[in-house]
Amino acid sequence: MNYIKHLTGFFDKVINDHTLNPTHISLYIALFQFWNCNRFRNPISISRDEVMRISKISSKATYHKCLKNLHALGYLRYEPSYNPYKGSMVYMFNFSENLKPKKKSNTKQVKDKQQTSNLPTAEQAEVSYINNTNSINSINKLKEGEQSQNVRLENKEEISKQKKLRQKNKSKECHLEQGREISNKIPKIEEVVQYFQEQNFPEIEANKFYNYFSSNGWLVGGKTPMKNWKAAAKNWMLNSIKFNNNNNQSKTAIQPQNLNTSIDKDYSEPL
Repeated sequence: MNYIKHLTGFFDKVINDHTLNPTHISLYIALFQFWNCNRFRNPISISRDEVMRISKISSKATYHKCLKNLHALGYLRYEPSYNPYKGSMVYMFNFSENLKPKKKSNTKQVKDKQQTSNLPTAEQAEVSYINNTNSINSINKLKEGEQSQNVRLENKEEISKQKKLRQKNKSKECHLEQGREISNKIPKIEEVVQYFQEQNFPEIEANKFYNYFSSNGWLVGGKTPMKNWKAAAKNWMLNSIKFNNNNNQSKTAIQPQNLNTSIDKDYSEPL
């Protein structure tokens, strides 16, 4: 027996039979495998557990229902055995004989086919329809992908904006805290004058110190807020002492007298 022709005849019969479902077909293919292992001899003894395992049927009720349907529709003959030690018998029918041989076509028929081949057939129309639907589905998927990408980009932009706003708020809070710290540590002019007088420094130096740091916001080096104004005042005093000493030394230094001229110089003498 030609099993290829048999399966072709089986599927030709299945196409026109609308009562079958995929479970019937999987059960028949499992029984066909048993028949193939027995070299296409009839009848064959089957085991329910093995057939259910091969056909992927998990329900016994579904198994018996499909097997009885195949028997009633003429796909096989089922003889159940109610003896647990004896398997049921199944007779498989040969569907290869149902296939009709194709007739040889004449030259006229070939010409007619060539002429009609240019016309769109129902199968070609179905294929073109399927291709159109596939192209439409692909276009819809692309649109959905673009929309999802746009949504992701918008989400990323919103997240970046929120991060920038948080950073700005943090920087503002830091500046406010620094301003509060500085305002709490800013001394009054009377306190500065009193401290300079205690250190035997004139009032004018106290005013210089207060005016200088008031102009730059009481920042040391123009960057960091001042933590202890008395320590800054001591540094101011030391620097003022050094500055005054350098000025005195520069004034008392001997100036060069290369360009000085004497009153009694005689311009008639050669250089």
